Amino acid sequence: QVQLVESGGGLVQPGGSLRLSCAASGINLRLNAMGWYRQAPGGPRELVATTTNNGITNYADSVKGRFTISRDGAENTVHLTMDSLKPEDTAVYYCYGRAVLIRVTEYWGQGTQVTVSS
Repeated sequence: QVQLVESGGGLVQPGGSLRLSCAASGINLRLNAMGWYRQAPGGPRELVATTTNNGITNYADSVKGRFTISRDGAENTVHLTMDSLKPEDTAVYYCYGRAVLIRVTEYWGQGTQVTVSS
């Protein structure tokens, strides 16, 4: 069974930084894409950033220039470095993974809370 486990969430003051990490287990191939989504209270789940095996990255406009997504070489591990955090970044952040074989299969982590508040 494939599992994505996030770590690194917490409480930070506005202008501060956090680094989220996610590691996938239970899969013996490299995920085609990994990334992060977030969901604020009462809001929809929205894309934060994704990265694919061919190096294509995609960021939400609201985080461009502040957040950086990265993967660990050939591993199914992805990180999100978040700088200049704002209160509106407060949300549950979910790790995402996509495998492409005969069909596309998507995986989600359980989520980690990020709270930006003074």
